[in-house]
Amino acid sequence: QVQLVESGGGLVQAGGSLRLSCAASGRGIRVYAMGWFRQAPGKEREFVAAIGWSGSIPRYADFVKGRFTISRDNAKNTVYLQMNSLSPEDTAVYYCAADSSSTGSWGPQGYGIDYWGKGTLVTVSA
Repeated sequence: QVQLVESGGGLVQAGGSLRLSCAASGRGIRVYAMGWFRQAPGKEREFVAAIGWSGSIPRYADFVKGRFTISRDNAKNTVYLQMNSLSPEDTAVYYCAADSSSTGSWGPQGYGIDYWGKGTLVTVSA
């Protein structure tokens, strides 16, 4: 069993930055691909970014390219999402995800993902 615990959400003004963290625990977590999805009020959950177990070849949704950076520290079993140039459209609950499949197979809504965190709320004010 794998547990994922997110932190780092909060309220920030447009143009600001936040760094989300996801601490993972459980057997074999270091070989899992990890990533982030988000769900805004009234909208479907959507893919944000993901990174393979080795930290190579991260994937990003088009709407965050150049603004968000995903990274992982396997020594700490933690994945990070550095979010810069935030806009009110980025307001959502951000969920950490872990899956045994490669990031290339992750669908846009994350159906079939093995493990989820409970989410952390990011609110960006205008």
